[in-house]
Amino acid sequence: MAKSSLNINENVEAAMCYLLLWLSGIILYLVEKDKKSVRFHAMQSILVFLPLNIIMIIIAVPQRFFYHPWISPSLAGISWFLRVVLVILWILFVFSAYQGQKFKIPIISDIAKKNI
Repeated sequence: MAKSSLNINENVEAAMCYLLLWLSGIILYLVEKDKKSVRFHAMQSILVFLPLNIIMIIIAVPQRFFYHPWISPSLAGISWFLRVVLVILWILFVFSAYQGQKFKIPIISDIAKKNI
């Protein structure tokens, strides 16, 4: 397997793009200049997990501070669903990146590919 500019195996660095969700994606996108596949995984991590985390925060605020008997359980259900989606995507992304593959999400992967 080829080495990246950080002198790490390319597949390991691609998997590292997802370890801390969008934060590791930003760090590795800024640091890695040579390997396009690592930059793709870093950008995909940013484009998937940053909006997902923002949505989860937006849902959590009213859930924490304002209780309504109909709305609060609905928000809790949506929050739980988003957490499950986040964990499933995280596992798929880490393992596919480590295996040297690209798990692509249709629109987001196209945007990530254009920005590497």
